[in-house]
Formats: sequence, C-alpha cells, structure tokens
Amino acid sequence: MKISDTLTINAFGQKDLNYEDKVFLTFDIDWASDQVLNFTVDLLEQYELGATFFVTHHTPVLDRIKANPKFELGIHPNFNFLLNGDFRYGKTYQEVVEYYFAMVPEAVSVRSHSLVQSTQILDTFQSLGLKFDVNLLLPRRSQMVLHPMEHWAKGMTRIPYFWEDDIHLIYGDAFEVELYLNSEGLKIFDFHPIHVFLNSENLSRYDSARPHLQDFEKLQAFVNTQQEGILDFFHRLAKAIRS
Repeated sequence: MKISDTLTINAFGQKDLNYEDKVFLTFDIDWASDQVLNFTVDLLEQYELGATFFVTHHTPVLDRIKANPKFELGIHPNFNFLLNGDFRYGKTYQEVVEYYFAMVPEAVSVRSHSLVQSTQILDTFQSLGLKFDVNLLLPRRSQMVLHPMEHWAKGMTRIPYFWEDDIHLIYGDAFEVELYLNSEGLKIFDFHPIHVFLNSENLSRYDSARPHLQDFEKLQAFVNTQQEGILDFFHRLAKAIRS
C-alpha cells in the first residue's frame, strides 16, 4: 500500500478528507526534557513529516514546533492529580482543562494523559472550542476498522487511534510497520518522545531511566542499542511513508 503523506489531527476539519492513504503521527510529550523533545523534532524534520504534539508543559521547544507549518499543538491535560486529591492543575476538571488550554490557546485537538475522559470532560472540551478528541485507543488487534465519529456535543469529532508505543511494548508486538500500514481505516500512531529517544524495547528500560529523565547526560546511558525498539520502528515507519 502506498502511503502518500502525514497529516495533523486538524486535517479532519477539511471537507471530504480521504484518510485511507494517509498516516497521522501524534506525540504525547509527557514532560520530556528539551533535549529529548528536540531529538524527536529533529527526526520529524529530517524526514519532512507532519505531526501533532499533545502538550503537557511550557518549554521553549514549543516555539520551534509552532514555526514548522507541518506541525500542530494540541493539549494533553493530566487529570490524575485531581483524581488523587491534588489540585496543582485545578480544583475541578474544568479548571484542569483551562490550565492546559491557556498554554496552547490555538489548540483544536486534545488527548488526555492516561486517556481520562467522561461526559462532563468531553463537554468541557467542546465548550472551549476544541474540535477533535483523540481519547479512544482501539488497538489493531481489536480487528476494528477505525473511522472518525461525530460527537453528540455539536462541533466535536472523536478520532480513534490504533497504535501507542507503550501499549505496543506491553503487548510485546513485533516491530513490523507493514502490519499497520496495510490496515483499513484510520492510521493514527501515538509516540512518546522518551520512548523514541531511549529506543525502548520494553517498559523496564523506561522504569530504569525514570530517575534521570531530566538529567540528559545520565539519561543517555539508558539508550537501547542492542535490540529492536521504538526508535527503530519510527525509522521504518518514516521510511515507508517517504518511499
């Protein structure tokens, strides 16, 4: 199957979008250090690929991302602290969403950290003008053909996706891009910059590196160079798209 392009989630606002021969690359930045985030941006620009970044925090790298017309920023609100009685991002789910939306007021897309969602949260997304909710992970092994769905909140579309790097590692799936590119329906990939940088082959590598996520010098010692990992998968995917 010939994949002709990568698009941002905002492309779903185009009339009569044909997504069957497109790939959508998304990245949950998850508080990655600037060095790790720049590593990912370098890769995308090397391959001239488009992507959507779901934002968790302020960083100067956001200005670099905004400067590239192939990229877009969405928000990645973290409701986990609120659920545990910690109000650092807000005392209600609406305040949490507003906290993140204030960082990226131009955002039209959203994916919650840990995929936390509810009717009230979705309605809050809609009330702030967010148009595309990307909180439905339906892995390829579900054998479902994915399509965008109109949400009951007027003006919102729910965009399901079929691949996420940490779930791929949990399943222990093979790093074979053809399995995904030959799938029918939406082809949306969700990477995390830290797994791309570490070339994670399992979650134990990430767990070992976790104490050093903000110490780039020490973090480099945890990069996987011996086995196939997420960075290898990304390179194969990028080359398949560009071929």
